[in-house]
Amino acid sequence: MKKEKRFDVIYKGTTSGMLSQKILIDKETGVNYLFVSEGYAGGLTVLVGSDGKPIVSPVSTMPGEL
Repeated sequence: MKKEKRFDVIYKGTTSGMLSQKILIDKETGVNYLFVSEGYAGGLTVLVGSDGKPIVSPVSTMPGEL
């Protein structure tokens, strides 16, 4: 049985050099995360709105849809 991916990448961006950014969505909770990497280093954080609460996208009931 093939396991479903939990996270979807909804944005990929790069700048000059080796810096890259991705926005991921947890398909179970809808919570949005920002992942930034440069070379061998990287960091992950929850995206928050101006109210300080996590940004949550609607969660689809259909697998693979968001």
